Amino acid sequence: MKKQIFAIGGAGLSWQPDKLLLEKYFLKLTGQACPKLCFVPTASGDSDFYTRRFYDAALHLNCSPSHLSLFNAPSEDLESIILNQDAIYVGGGNTRNMLVLWREWKLDEIMRKAWEKGIVLGGVSAGSICWFEEGVTDSIPDRLTRLKCLGFLSGSNCPHYDSEAARRPTYHRLILNEEIASGLATEDGVGLHFIDTKLHQVVSSRPSAKAYSVGVSGNQIAENKIDCHFLEE
Repeated sequence: MKKQIFAIGGAGLSWQPDKLLLEKYFLKLTGQACPKLCFVPTASGDSDFYTRRFYDAALHLNCSPSHLSLFNAPSEDLESIILNQDAIYVGGGNTRNMLVLWREWKLDEIMRKAWEKGIVLGGVSAGSICWFEEGVTDSIPDRLTRLKCLGFLSGSNCPHYDSEAARRPTYHRLILNEEIASGLATEDGVGLHFIDTKLHQVVSSRPSAKAYSVGVSGNQIAENKIDCHFLEE
């Protein structure tokens, strides 16, 4: 069974809401004509506004939408809900809080089962870094820090690489100081498509947006652009 993850660096759902190029790409990965898509907004505290925005976006997508709230769970049997989907889209917000709740509800284990079953996993910001071993997060107020994540994908991930001024220098510092593993950085509007645990393709909804592999060469940061395919209508 092919395992797939689509990690978006930022601007998912809100960027070009009339086009939703990244979300359309994500849904195509399911191979279904009208896939069952579940939105998981835990990182935003199950924000009603964010959930409404998801359903508004779903009107422009060929899918059967639903959402899973942990603050108002529809059932204690979350596994049946998740494993009945074709794709899971995780929203942005506080990744640290999200992972604490997921582990309490054993949703981390359920997500791994979904991934291994071939359900396509993805999301934006928190919904990007959560799949990696580590990520750069702003979960602590006024600070960017390293966060241990689920580890489905190796290495680290840093979203919002162009839209938040502190992201790039902080990621460089953490890598140089060996506080976080080398990894992948994404500007807003960029999606990383993994098949199994290998990066298969990088796509973008913005012509100028980029992704980078970031590591160390000698005692200096080595930052290399990754070829990025611009998604056009």
